Amino acid sequence: MNSQKKVVKFGGTSLADAKQFRKAAGIVRSDPSRCFVVVSAPGKRFKDDIKITDMLYACYDKASKGTNFDADFAEIEKRFTDIISDLGLDLSLESEFEKIKEAFVHHAGRNYAASRGEYLNGIIMSDYLGYEFIDAAEYIFFDESGNFDLETTLGKLSPKLAETDKAVIPGFYGSMPDDTVKTFSRGGSDVTGSIVARAANAALYENWTDVSGFLICDPRIVENPKPIRTITYRELRELAYMGAGVLHEDAIFPVRAADIPINIRNTDNPDDPGTMIVSETAESSKYIITGIAGKKNFSVVQIEKDMMNTEKGFGRNVLRAFEKNDMCFEHMPSGIDTMSVIVATDSLVGKEKAVLDEIHERVNPDKTEIENNLALIAVVGRGMRKARGTAARIFTALADARVNIKMIDQGSSELNIIIGVEEEDFEAAVRAIYNVFVK
Repeated sequence: MNSQKKVVKFGGTSLADAKQFRKAAGIVRSDPSRCFVVVSAPGKRFKDDIKITDMLYACYDKASKGTNFDADFAEIEKRFTDIISDLGLDLSLESEFEKIKEAFVHHAGRNYAASRGEYLNGIIMSDYLGYEFIDAAEYIFFDESGNFDLETTLGKLSPKLAETDKAVIPGFYGSMPDDTVKTFSRGGSDVTGSIVARAANAALYENWTDVSGFLICDPRIVENPKPIRTITYRELRELAYMGAGVLHEDAIFPVRAADIPINIRNTDNPDDPGTMIVSETAESSKYIITGIAGKKNFSVVQIEKDMMNTEKGFGRNVLRAFEKNDMCFEHMPSGIDTMSVIVATDSLVGKEKAVLDEIHERVNPDKTEIENNLALIAVVGRGMRKARGTAARIFTALADARVNIKMIDQGSSELNIIIGVEEEDFEAAVRAIYNVFVK
């Protein structure tokens, strides 16, 4: 691993205007090992502002319908030209603007449209820093099915970075085999940063955003929750899947395989150490739990049948009913004569009868029932493995808060416990669990 090189990625809020650009550039220049910079599109400058990516989507939608979009595009141009002007750069993007407008007219696609915010911001940042500009479309690749192609990407990007001292790479997009632009899902610049760190064999991937790392739980539910200073990839994966924000969950995989740590930092508070994400750690957590995260809008399909545990293929046939209806399941707690399949409510809407009919045809249950309005809460922590009575403390805290537990699921790794509660009890449950372990 090259101990001298770091990859830094700046989010949209960190690059929303010239003031933020200066902060980001100051961070890069303060450490010579920060060699490769991945940028997002300009985000919100204030609460009711509109992100550039959303402006590009709206503009392209007009263009694709044949509606005049000149005024909308002029607003986009102004956002970028204001940044250039305020930074005092001798840079013109007029030719780039014309290319983009022409591409919009000829229906270049929503992926192309959305990617132009990062592309233009990358050009500005490379000019401001005096770094080389590397277009992600030429070095980050997707396969014909639209899945990210790590092998092909590393085959071209790694040698390019090896011969490059300093560079800016726009995040969020790459290209398909037919050379059309393809984007990751929203927040995908995090993924680009991780890919660049892997390709550069970097010592560290710094992800600069508008918060000082991860918090133990959502600050909208618990006031001023404690920060998480160190978290493992496995813990983060569990929390991110259950809705914890800050970092795109797919950003974990490229760097995890190469054992490259991620440091979540705050552009507006660069002296804060933030959160360090590592493969393994000998450092014990201050608390038994590392974090709490959860989501609402789940449904439970409950199946009952006497002696189902003796019926070979019962579980497989139940799951095939969901597969046939193009649905994935989240969890599947079961008893001797009962099985519960938990799915996202949105995926079940309109398919309730079809799923139940398919289950009845395949396994002939004694009873089936669908229950909605379920929220899932994940309590995650490497310290839970060695701490006795963790589950008991959770259940006691919820009972004291008068929260009824609808479902419990714990993996064999003892890294997390999933609890299902009524949606109306979600916030109270999170606060109760936080208070018993942290407060």
